[in-house]
Amino acid sequence: MRDKKMITVVLPAHLRTLAQVSGEVQLEVVGPVTQRSVIDALEARYPMLRGTIRDHVTQERRAFVRFFACQEDLSHESPDAPLPDAVASGVEPFLVVGAIAGGLY
Repeated sequence: MRDKKMITVVLPAHLRTLAQVSGEVQLEVVGPVTQRSVIDALEARYPMLRGTIRDHVTQERRAFVRFFACQEDLSHESPDAPLPDAVASGVEPFLVVGAIAGGLY
């Protein structure tokens, strides 16, 4: 039997609306807890989110999406790197954040 963990994911408001959820999402992740396994579980449970967080073809994180956990920006970490133990144990959430870009007026 493979190791299952309950992970808490916090989505930005526009993705919560798309997924039709009102708060944090609880996901069951099988095996190692990585960015990839969490997003795979998220997209499996909420198929309407496919392509919004990562590209359909390359599976790379979209440019205006960031990942945070335990007050650290994990956006540029390998998608297969283990997430912090506090996330894997369900103590801390995995945050998907919509980045904001600006320009000159």
